[in-house]
Amino acid sequence: MQQVSLYNDVIGLSTIDYGAIIQKILIRDKNGRQQNCVVGFEAPEDYLKDHRSLGACVGRYAGRISQGQFSIGETVYPIYEEDGVHLHGGQHGFGRRFWRLADKAETSDPFVTYEYISPHLEEGYPGKLTARVTYQLLGNTLKVLHTASADRPTIVNLTNHSYFVLDDEPTLDDLVLQIRSEKRLSTDEKLLPTGSIESVVNTEYDFRISKRLGGVRLDTPYIVDPSQKPIAVAHSLLSGIQLSVSSNQPSLVVFTPQDLAAICFETQNYPDAPNQSSFPSSLLLPGETYVNESFFTFDLVP
Repeated sequence: MQQVSLYNDVIGLSTIDYGAIIQKILIRDKNGRQQNCVVGFEAPEDYLKDHRSLGACVGRYAGRISQGQFSIGETVYPIYEEDGVHLHGGQHGFGRRFWRLADKAETSDPFVTYEYISPHLEEGYPGKLTARVTYQLLGNTLKVLHTASADRPTIVNLTNHSYFVLDDEPTLDDLVLQIRSEKRLSTDEKLLPTGSIESVVNTEYDFRISKRLGGVRLDTPYIVDPSQKPIAVAHSLLSGIQLSVSSNQPSLVVFTPQDLAAICFETQNYPDAPNQSSFPSSLLLPGETYVNESFFTFDLVP
């Protein structure tokens, strides 16, 4: 595996070519101690056995798709499913592929770019898709830019699947969280969207005003307005590290696993959009460019 590390005065970033994975994001806390703000393995080869998509670029379609298929025009494309759910691109999604190191620069705003070419009908998806992800350090911000193009109509939805940790606390109960969203997608027992949209106001999903996470655990697709910046903020009272998230995407899936004191901010299109006609389209046509531009900004707050 090939590892690339980038640094500026605020952030240290380590990535690997397998899964285009973010291995480390190093930030100094309010006491000057270095904190790795993502869950990861020290040895890159350990990611080969990982099934959480730790830090990976997930696709060709991030999130869940129902029915074990989707249609483009009159053509039905069967895709891998387990108990009716296709997750994060299938059995061997982009997070379990080796990407090519396409470019890197150790300038004042250093960056690294990885590329993966997904062949026609890989995991059932039509079209040869050329995907790229660029990680760039801009002061106290990590910019994550996903782009893709295809040679025939296909669907695409890429995101980074980092599990953020802002301190060494054993739980997330004291994490202060704000999600600037009034609505979420209703989901069933398999976490598949039902097609309905629900208000979060005065429910356990309501984080419009910053508050401690407490005992709430989320695996929730929020509807967000990309013009609002940030769309989400997480703050550790222990370390003083604050993470703000902005994106051009219409949804933010917030995931807090039951067995891990970490939080995912998956900036993306709506889950199951290929099978929900009322959701924003995930169709990518030849000659078009898919773009997911997201920003993860780190500050120190007393």
